[in-house]
Amino acid sequence: MAKINPLPPEELRWKCAAERFSFATTSEVASLSEIIGQDRALRSIEFGLGITNHNYNIFILGESGVGKETTVKDLVEKKAKAEPVPDDWCYVFNFNDPDSPMALNLPPGSGSDFAGDMDELVDSLRRDIPKVFESKDYEKHRDEILEGQQERTRGLFLRLEQKAVEKGLILKKTVSGLAVVPAKGGKPMGQEEFDSMPAGRRAEIEQDQQVMQDRLSDVVREARAIDKDTKDRITALDREVVQYVVNPAVGELFEKYKEFSGVIEYLNKVKDNILDSIEDFRPKEDLPLSIGGIRLQKPEPTFERYKVNLIVSNKDLEGAPVIFEPNPTYSNLFGRIEFRVQLGVATTDFTMIKAGSVHKANGGYLVVNAMDILRNIFVYDSLKRMIKNREVRIEDPWEQYRIISSITLKASPIPVNIKLIIMGEPFIYYLLHNLDTEYRKLFKVKADFDAVMPRNDGNIEKYLHFVATRCREEGLLPFDRTGVSSIIELGVRLAGDKDKLSARVNEITNLIVEASYWAGVEGSKTVTAAHVEKADSERVYRNSKISDKLRDYIQEDTILIATEGSAVGQVNGLAVLDPGDYAFGKPSRVSAKVFMGDSGVVNIEREVKMSGRIHNKALMIFTSFLGERFARKFPLTLSATITFEQLYEEIEGDSATCTELYALYSALTGVPLDQGFAVTGSMNQAGEVQPIGGVNEKIEGFYEICKAKGLTGTQGVIIPRRNVRN
Repeated sequence: MAKINPLPPEELRWKCAAERFSFATTSEVASLSEIIGQDRALRSIEFGLGITNHNYNIFILGESGVGKETTVKDLVEKKAKAEPVPDDWCYVFNFNDPDSPMALNLPPGSGSDFAGDMDELVDSLRRDIPKVFESKDYEKHRDEILEGQQERTRGLFLRLEQKAVEKGLILKKTVSGLAVVPAKGGKPMGQEEFDSMPAGRRAEIEQDQQVMQDRLSDVVREARAIDKDTKDRITALDREVVQYVVNPAVGELFEKYKEFSGVIEYLNKVKDNILDSIEDFRPKEDLPLSIGGIRLQKPEPTFERYKVNLIVSNKDLEGAPVIFEPNPTYSNLFGRIEFRVQLGVATTDFTMIKAGSVHKANGGYLVVNAMDILRNIFVYDSLKRMIKNREVRIEDPWEQYRIISSITLKASPIPVNIKLIIMGEPFIYYLLHNLDTEYRKLFKVKADFDAVMPRNDGNIEKYLHFVATRCREEGLLPFDRTGVSSIIELGVRLAGDKDKLSARVNEITNLIVEASYWAGVEGSKTVTAAHVEKADSERVYRNSKISDKLRDYIQEDTILIATEGSAVGQVNGLAVLDPGDYAFGKPSRVSAKVFMGDSGVVNIEREVKMSGRIHNKALMIFTSFLGERFARKFPLTLSATITFEQLYEEIEGDSATCTELYALYSALTGVPLDQGFAVTGSMNQAGEVQPIGGVNEKIEGFYEICKAKGLTGTQGVIIPRRNVRN
């Protein structure tokens, strides 16, 4: 066998020399003014923010912890500050269709002024209009009109009455109104007396009575016309006198908002409605109603129709709005119409329309999480509809599913100009991109955040400034040169590549914060490499209960792993377990047995469906390699079984291919294998060893087992040469 060729120590871990830095502590280092290691994503975001086409919305994707939210927040808010402040939006009463409130837009800050002006207008009219009706001049004109009407009406009936008397008739009030009846001595004649008259005289009276009754009907109609004319004249008088109050008050608003056609149109309708609703402004007699002995207060007229419901006010905004919606439910995004319940009856009006995040972000930027919008029903489709139609509607999405339709408001839509930014995991992006054709049209900018960056002098310098920035912003103790060097070394370790640095800024930040804490516990004024190593070891300790339990089981031979001696058909394989918070290496015994037969190589895990697809593929490649190597001229007759001993969960991956091959070779040849070694490595059909993942965790996992059972000085892990950089 070939001589063992161990890797030299300098190949096992990259070291960052503290001497390369000239500062004493990070308090002397300037803060970081840029995002590190995400050039591709930054260029994509800058392009997406710069292009004005409404279909170029942005999807931010990347692994968790790479700083997507912080980056987007900084870039978007910086760009938004240089953009104009969008208009205010409000809803007002629609006098033509009360169930469809109208939307009005005004320059930023003018919305609250307009709402206040309308409240002042109503207050002034309620105060000044009653004074007009109480004035002596108004009462004089009104009395003249009424007296003229009474005089004309009185004259009509007087002439009719005189004519009736001439014919021996008289006007008599009855239940159904006035009637013409025969008279005698100026009094109505009785029926018996009338019946006792000669027939000729009765016929003559009846004929005169019919003529006078027709004239009475004409007089009544004429009196009603006079009464209607009187009411019209009084109404005209009321409008005329009220206009002396309304015109100056509304005229001020016309002048103030003359540049806004929508407001002018609304004010014209307000003015007409006020003049048509003068009774609401008249002074009321304070007489309570009484029903069945119960005294009821007379209902006051409402003036809600003149209010302005300001749903979006950008008065205090600097630049375009940037809205991060943490809970993108339908109502939170697109607004809602609230209801007021009184005596078991739910009512609403336009003043109860509430804005959503889309309204607040109109003219700016809206940032939401992809998983959240997919979890909430109606939201994803409604966002796409908003982008396509470039408008937002406040609706009840459940209305279409109700058996009985309920009457509610249909507020007019508001045009929107929003740059939508969605953040999510890569699998969501590719899922939507491949399954939803509309998605491709509406989200044309992909900003892909990487988890690693090149380890060069520039990025190492940025790491230094990043540490200094975190210390200032978090109020932490400053790091010295050794502390920064240790942070950078752990950044390389997180990247899993000696030529890379980790871009998972959240994990680096956690390490910085925890190292500062342990330095404070020890009373140190600066954070050194020892404190960083302490923070890392404490993090491992907090999360390593499972790995410690497995190590204990192996140490006490509950799980059988040999770390010294030799055995035939048996070798130590390595796997990585990752519950989520801490990944660690787990050694497993791989055994192979051969016997007579022609069933070939049987993977026991595959037979019992405990093997994943990649592991099954690796075993088939392994079988193909055996055939290519040993059965090119004659059939390979072989029966063998391979298994992972004491495996109680599914196994996946191809990193055990080499391990399985060595175990099978040993079983076939009877050559024992040194149990002080563990093996990891993938293999192709040509027998070439391929790199695998998790090499650091695998090496450390076997080392911990050897340490627990006793180090001999001859133990180790065989890894693919292509994994040396890892």
